[in-house]
Amino acid sequence: MKYTLTILVFFVNVYFYCLAQNVKINGASLVSSPSPINQSQLAGVKKVNANWVALIPYSFIKSNSTRVVFNTNFQWWGERLKGSELVIKYAKNENLKVFLKPHVWVAGQGWAGDFTLTSETDWIQWEQSYTNYIMAYAKLAQQYKVSLFCIGTELRQVVKERPLFWKKLIQEIRTIYKGQLTYAANWDNFHNVTFWDELDFIGIDSYFPLSEEQTPNIKNLNNAWKPIKTNLKNLSKYYKKPILFTEYGYTSSDYCTKESWSNTTNYPANELAQANAFQSVFETFWSEDWFAGGFFWKWHTVDKTKHNYKTNFTPQNKLASKVISKWYRKKSFFEY
Repeated sequence: MKYTLTILVFFVNVYFYCLAQNVKINGASLVSSPSPINQSQLAGVKKVNANWVALIPYSFIKSNSTRVVFNTNFQWWGERLKGSELVIKYAKNENLKVFLKPHVWVAGQGWAGDFTLTSETDWIQWEQSYTNYIMAYAKLAQQYKVSLFCIGTELRQVVKERPLFWKKLIQEIRTIYKGQLTYAANWDNFHNVTFWDELDFIGIDSYFPLSEEQTPNIKNLNNAWKPIKTNLKNLSKYYKKPILFTEYGYTSSDYCTKESWSNTTNYPANELAQANAFQSVFETFWSEDWFAGGFFWKWHTVDKTKHNYKTNFTPQNKLASKVISKWYRKKSFFEY
């Protein structure tokens, strides 16, 4: 009897260990709120079985400027340090792990990928200003034991032109922040990042173009993913780091996998297209042991009707939310 019980306990432990190895970061990217929210407004994200949330405190910069502006009164409440602090507390109270993911917004163009400067003096000034921004939120992350911190997002040209800066920044962050680190590279330039070996995850904002179909077929999408998947697997193997989709998502509109990064509202609403795109991502990646999971883009904590809700990226109250909920439930067992 004792022998039988020992064998049973052994196999139960093996079973749960194997399950644990496949637990994913099932995350949602939160849209920063313009005004204060309460904890109940954050709790809604658990309806899709998310176990992580990404908080995105934006900073702002003008083209050719060296000053990164952050934590100012003109910004939304959720982008400022105090707002971020409260949302972190709310997330922890809801048993959600936190990914703090600073973004830079460039005035007049939005995307920071093409931001660049021309003189060494300007670069040095910008690097100090950016460091001040990142370190302010790294200190907040350490104070509240945030699980994962992002050192930068989609700064394609800066990564290419100033590689040594990033290694120095990582070292400085690690002097005060003891959690895990990543960088969020855009889908088309993650191979240009020279400091993956210094981080804990290879972070990719996954907006790969996959199909030009009006309503993309899941099988066709899965085939389109195959060469990309092989590439990412090889990258993970080379650096011995897991791949994390620091962002992934699709608009609920026709042709949503043609230019997946575009928030266009020129196409009609198409919830099935969005749902199929999500289904393909999960079928392709969520069972791979080298793949850590990801954060879908995006989740509103306030009224969504003012944000082109019917065709924008959020899956809230759309067909895609059922797909996400199903897959996130499969891979969230040990988080609760």
